Amino acid sequence: MSKKNNEISTEGLTFLDDGEVLYNDLYLLSETDDKGIVEYASDSFLKIANMHLEDIVGQPHNIVRHPEMPRTAFKSLWDDIQSKGFWTGYVKNTRKGGGYYWVYATVLKSVNKNGNTKYVSIRVKPSREDIKAAEALYATLD
Repeated sequence: MSKKNNEISTEGLTFLDDGEVLYNDLYLLSETDDKGIVEYASDSFLKIANMHLEDIVGQPHNIVRHPEMPRTAFKSLWDDIQSKGFWTGYVKNTRKGGGYYWVYATVLKSVNKNGNTKYVSIRVKPSREDIKAAEALYATLD
């Protein structure tokens, strides 16, 4: 991630009039501990979220949760992770300083040999059609 004067580069990002961020060909990665506290965030994640590492490491991952995301979507996420060890779905996140971005996320539960749990999230850009379908579904949930 390139920085000048402690600013985050917006090269490769497109900002729409409504504040949505569009991006291409990036994998957004993060890891949390068993309590959902961020331990790692990739440069691409930081760029899209408009954050620096010190903004997010040590914070709850829901720091990027957009207020329009229904609670039941996250209940489904946690139920699936606990029962299957993974979850996939569409998530609308908020950017520091304004704006938002959609991702297609895969969240994996990982338990090491000492029994410590962490969660790894890998996110990619969804299609416009998938975003519209997710918006329509999420509008019916609370």
